[in-house]
Amino acid sequence: MNKIYASIITIGDELLIGQVIDTNSAYIAQELNKIGILIKQRVAIADNEKNIKTALDEAFKTSNIILMTGGLGPTNDDITKQALCNYFGGKMIMHTPTLQQVTYLFEHVFKKPMIERNVQQAEVPDNCIVLKNEKGTAPALMFEKDNKICIAMPGVPYEMKWIVQHHIISIIQEKLITGFVEHRTLLTAGIGESFLAELIKEWENNLPSDIQLAYLPKYGMVRLRLSSYGFDKTQLQQNISTEFEKLKALVKEYLVTDKDLPLELVVSNLLRENNKTLATAESCTGGSIASAITANAGASDIFSGGIVSYSNYAKNKILHVPEEALNTKGAVSKETVEYMAKNCLALLHTDYAIAVSGIMGPTGATHDKPLGLVWIAVANKEKVIAKQYQFKYDRERNIQHTVITALNMLRKCIIADYQ
Repeated sequence: MNKIYASIITIGDELLIGQVIDTNSAYIAQELNKIGILIKQRVAIADNEKNIKTALDEAFKTSNIILMTGGLGPTNDDITKQALCNYFGGKMIMHTPTLQQVTYLFEHVFKKPMIERNVQQAEVPDNCIVLKNEKGTAPALMFEKDNKICIAMPGVPYEMKWIVQHHIISIIQEKLITGFVEHRTLLTAGIGESFLAELIKEWENNLPSDIQLAYLPKYGMVRLRLSSYGFDKTQLQQNISTEFEKLKALVKEYLVTDKDLPLELVVSNLLRENNKTLATAESCTGGSIASAITANAGASDIFSGGIVSYSNYAKNKILHVPEEALNTKGAVSKETVEYMAKNCLALLHTDYAIAVSGIMGPTGATHDKPLGLVWIAVANKEKVIAKQYQFKYDRERNIQHTVITALNMLRKCIIADYQ
């Protein structure tokens, strides 16, 4: 049995100039990966028939499945449908079921009169299979050539997702014998990518040829992902699990989680498992730690609230940091973040509190307090731990590194307290 490959083609000038971010190809790739389809390429092209033809020619050389999005709408720049008709040697005809659906939508849902452009939505190449789109007016179009499949979908994300779930997956599984893709992912923190690579070098060099390792670094963390493809699912899972356990043992000192979870969710789960709550007192991060925690559903179980005390006035009046500490030690100091953490804990009646204060840049540095200097404190009802860090990035990355470092400090504290 051979591997099944797919090409994903997204169409639209707006994608090329960055006016619209292409989320379609990422979603399609994830869904195909779940059913054992390997992605050969993802390309974005302009609304131009020549470009569409070139992209299709290349995709048919390398892939069993070509999935396209964009250019099926009613405006003059939506030329994908006609380009496909020409490419596959067909002619345009009226598709009555689609016309009936479009008419119904305008009469009963949109409650607007239909114009000729809307009628044209029901015109399709006579050599395609029409796949109904219950979320919009443009159907998906499926073509077959040389035992390969090409399907064009609307570019509107929620329409595309509906078509993938209700048509694409089942079509692929019916027409092609797909294998299995197995992934195992873990998250590390506190070690750089190059040092991590050196740590696991011998193991990596002896990995079986059918298992691939990927390094995925981001803001002071590195995800390590093992991937393997095959047709015997049981053997596949057994092989990758064996290597994954070896990897976990090697990186044990830096291991955050052996699941594909972000750090903020790992921390939230630890708080929830131990029936503990959190509050935040943030200066230089401006609420980013609280934002990371509350981005996950169910955060109200473990997060009481956050205080953004950006100015010294706010630190003093809201968090009761003494003026003496602010005047003598400064806002970016061990003493200040300790007061922030302890008083935030008391104000919001939580089990843990995080406090951060630093100089994110590009201004604000002094002779003894350079750009990127950050103090972070984690408090519970018995103690406060405060640490100094020196980041050397731009403002955005300094903030992100501070968020990650603070959350990882909290994670270690919870583990030390309860595990």
